[in-house]
Amino acid sequence: MRAIGCRMNLPAVLNGLLVSVVAALLWKYVRLIEHTSQLEEELQLTRQSQELSQVRIDYHGALLALQEHGTRMVCTGKMHTDRICRFDYLCYCTEAEEFVFFHSNASVMLPNLGPRRFQPALLDLSSVEDHNTQYFNFLELPAAALKFMPKPVFVPDVTLILNRFNPDNLMHIFHDDLLPIYYTMQQYSDLDDEARLVFMEGWGEGAHFDLYRLLSSKQPLLKEQLKTFGKLMCFTKSYVGLSKMTTWYQYGFVQPQGPKANILISGNEIRQFASFVMERLNITREEGDDYIVVFKRTTNRLILNEAELLLALAQEFQMRTVTVSLEEQSFDSIIQIISGATMLVSMHGAQMITSMFLPRGAAVVELFPYAINSEQYTPYKTLASLPGMDLQYVAWRNTMEENTVTYPDRPWDQGGIVHLEKEEQERILASKEVSRHLCCRNPEWLFRIYQDTTVDIASFLDILRETLKKPNLKKAKVASTIHPGRVREPKCQTSVQATNEAKLLVSWQIPWNLKYLKVKEVKYEVWIQEQGENTYMPYILPHQNYTFLENIKPFTTYLVWVRCIFNKNLLGPFADVLICKT
Repeated sequence: MRAIGCRMNLPAVLNGLLVSVVAALLWKYVRLIEHTSQLEEELQLTRQSQELSQVRIDYHGALLALQEHGTRMVCTGKMHTDRICRFDYLCYCTEAEEFVFFHSNASVMLPNLGPRRFQPALLDLSSVEDHNTQYFNFLELPAAALKFMPKPVFVPDVTLILNRFNPDNLMHIFHDDLLPIYYTMQQYSDLDDEARLVFMEGWGEGAHFDLYRLLSSKQPLLKEQLKTFGKLMCFTKSYVGLSKMTTWYQYGFVQPQGPKANILISGNEIRQFASFVMERLNITREEGDDYIVVFKRTTNRLILNEAELLLALAQEFQMRTVTVSLEEQSFDSIIQIISGATMLVSMHGAQMITSMFLPRGAAVVELFPYAINSEQYTPYKTLASLPGMDLQYVAWRNTMEENTVTYPDRPWDQGGIVHLEKEEQERILASKEVSRHLCCRNPEWLFRIYQDTTVDIASFLDILRETLKKPNLKKAKVASTIHPGRVREPKCQTSVQATNEAKLLVSWQIPWNLKYLKVKEVKYEVWIQEQGENTYMPYILPHQNYTFLENIKPFTTYLVWVRCIFNKNLLGPFADVLICKT
């Protein structure tokens, strides 16, 4: 019976083996299909990454690096207002519109601020300081969460991620975007011509998008475009934020607008940037006859007697006059004309940022409508006055109410005031000068700045004659911005002349770099402070030694500092303090 049982079970055993083999084959086939599908998906995601960039990418290797190492971040700067961060594998979820930092055991986050990262932000995405619409931060997830998320599309280019502040306005484009981008890229060697700019503020391209294209050989990416590539975008290497070292003006968000308190850029750096832009636009500065450029506006803030103004300028300076218009000419053709001009005349407005392309020695003449105080709105005066710009600046202000045309019925953002209470309208109409105000919707400012103006030729020419040296581009020289070094070998000697009389002799050697420089004027500043006192006595001296008698007491200790000054305003560092006992 046992043998029969074995014979009866043999088919069953064979059948079981056959089922096992078929199941194994099916399982391998399913795994093969899954692997093929995964490869196809990775190939498709690789293609999507390739669509973003010509840089080849190993998709599987990039995904493995993200899963195992997570995101890595190292920043420079102590505060959110001066911080720029470098990331490896920073990701962006296009559905949530949030950046994502993936944590693993190999992740790096420096500085690790904890909750201080939200007070108020990790950094500013724009060069406009501490503006609450420009803050950057990210959400955090464990790298294990990638299993449950859409497969990432990798951006293999080195990217600079930022916000444009207002890409419809030329002043903002140059001051807030192009200059900061250009010099941020200069700070990091891998932000070269092959790097890609990524704009996250949400604006469309804008009228001057071609200017942004000058900064890189690769097409910039807009926030909206990221959605077309995938639900999870991961930047293999990126820098986030912009340097603020190049900005010179604040727009009045916290206090009335004006020059920044601590300007760190000179005209030399701005002129280098202007040369870069001209080179990219294939513009060369042409020498020839002197001529004056007048900016023509066609929609608002018009010069109503433009022809009369052109004639008066031509007669006064015996030069040819030409007009340019952003509405009627290409930007590069305007820069070509301005780059050779002797004088630029324009109503106050964003187009005046083009004065950075004027040659050294040229003049900038800014016109202001009625009731607008030229001393309160000075972005272009500040630019022209930067050391190394070597431009002359003149402001003319319309003081005749009969020479202005107002538009109270226009929309509010074009200077209309009919939406206001009657009493407020009457106050604005009666006002002789716009009061200092914060940005950006002050109705009195908007009403006055959008006026059209008939320029009073007599007062206009008078102010030019009073304040303007005759522009002469051929004789214009680059003003030196070289500072003196420390004075060397400072010494002091003292002697007591009587019970109430003493002498203090201070001497020093010239700064080391002075012997290699041609400097018009060299002077020395000496500070003398009695030890224990809070005040000091300052002296400006022409020589390298001096005997002090006045206010020098016997048997007293004095602290003495000495430094060199070139051409009245180029200050050197103080030498080490001298301790002198009488």
